[in-house]
Amino acid sequence: MKIRKNDNVIVITGKDKGKTGKVLRAFPAEDKVLVQGVNTLKKHQKPTKSGQKGQVVDRAMPIHVSNVMLVEAGSNKGVRTSKKLIDGKYVRVSRKTGKQI
Repeated sequence: MKIRKNDNVIVITGKDKGKTGKVLRAFPAEDKVLVQGVNTLKKHQKPTKSGQKGQVVDRAMPIHVSNVMLVEAGSNKGVRTSKKLIDGKYVRVSRKTGKQI
């Protein structure tokens, strides 16, 4: 998976198309990522203590990794990536500009 935790991504398809956010968690086995503020679900919670009221909580749900694209820091646009060997380590590189991400 080319997208990791703490990456900034943009949603390219679906109901949240165009929204950007930070990846909070990655699920490589399922090919999904959890993005902050994207694909939210309203969850109804029961009261936990007596005398307390129930509430509706917005909860972010995972989105498939194919529906998001990595955002380059300088241009704030989605960018495709590739791997490049630099000093014995593979790093992610922008396909358009060739800059290291």
